[in-house]
Amino acid sequence: MPAHKKEHTTPEENQPRTSESSIPNLPAPDEFHRYLRAQIRNATRVVMEEIMCEELERFVGAAWGECTPKRKGYRNGFYTRDLATTNGPIEDLNVPRDRAGKFHTQIFERYNRYEQQVADGLTQMFVSGTSTHKVGEVAQALMRVAPSASAVSRLNQTLTEQFEAWRERPLLLHYRVMYLDGIHFSVRHGTQMDSTVILTALGVDLEDNKDILALRACAEEDKDGWSCLLQDLRNRGVPEIDLLVTDGHDGLLAATKSLFTAAPRQRCLVHKQSDVLNAIPHRELQEVATELGGIWKQEKKEDALLNLTAFKAKYQKRYPEAIRSLCEDEEHLLTFYSFPPVMHRYIRSTNAIESFFSNVRQRTDQIGAFTTETSCLTIVWATMQDIHLPRIPVS
Repeated sequence: MPAHKKEHTTPEENQPRTSESSIPNLPAPDEFHRYLRAQIRNATRVVMEEIMCEELERFVGAAWGECTPKRKGYRNGFYTRDLATTNGPIEDLNVPRDRAGKFHTQIFERYNRYEQQVADGLTQMFVSGTSTHKVGEVAQALMRVAPSASAVSRLNQTLTEQFEAWRERPLLLHYRVMYLDGIHFSVRHGTQMDSTVILTALGVDLEDNKDILALRACAEEDKDGWSCLLQDLRNRGVPEIDLLVTDGHDGLLAATKSLFTAAPRQRCLVHKQSDVLNAIPHRELQEVATELGGIWKQEKKEDALLNLTAFKAKYQKRYPEAIRSLCEDEEHLLTFYSFPPVMHRYIRSTNAIESFFSNVRQRTDQIGAFTTETSCLTIVWATMQDIHLPRIPVS
């Protein structure tokens, strides 16, 4: 009897067939994301409500229905509130309360309807100069709910309160170096635009750390403004400064002489060199600049003085205006030689505070004009929190 031929089959034919009806129908991406957000919100609600109940249990000192002499209070049901999150609003969140009304959950700050990271993000937008309207649009897109006017006010108020606490903090008794300078901004007063200068003190302590010590807004940079800032430093505990580094502004110099009489002062050599070279013709600018800069680069003060004397003698008759500018504040040009050589390159100029100003300017240029001096001060302060101030050697 002839043998049956083996029927040829393909691998696919050997596999069990799957019914098309058994393949799940996946939702569209938008629908899936909405579903996922809802699940996250529900999970967040459950966890938060559980944590708050545990907090209340610790607060009153007893579990639900427990009789114990350690009890410090009694439960009093719940109240509901909404919370905006990055996954959408959680409505009617059950917040437990005690009978005396003293319990306060640590999960969110009282009356704050936003997760902390959301509030921080909105605040950062204000700091970056984003309009209130635009902040509202972004919040609406992120959280499906726009911040109310009171929420916006609260965020700004929090920022202002933090700034006020910072500007009143006590300072150290002794600073190795103090840099003083100002940065200008535009502030809108109705339909008018005025210039406001933020007077700034940057200190270097005895452990090489740099820190912005004070900010003050003034209509102009004058003796009164600088006197107020320096008096503020004294009121907050600064009696001793080893070195003041400044430009040549008359109001600043008068204020430092009055309030920090004993502190030696270094005239910023970058500003001084620029003033001198403004009186030199372009054809000789490079040669004169090299000679002038060479004065400050001498290792010893005696050699610097010899070079300074020779420079004045060489150019006195040819460029008397340049020499006159050089001789102004001459006694404070070489003060840095009284300090360790490792410090010289850091204290010959106000570059340390100018670098700080450059960083602030990069972060605030998009604002254009501030609405008030207070907002200008607050945002400059908030901006500087993210600016790294490198250490400098002080001994």
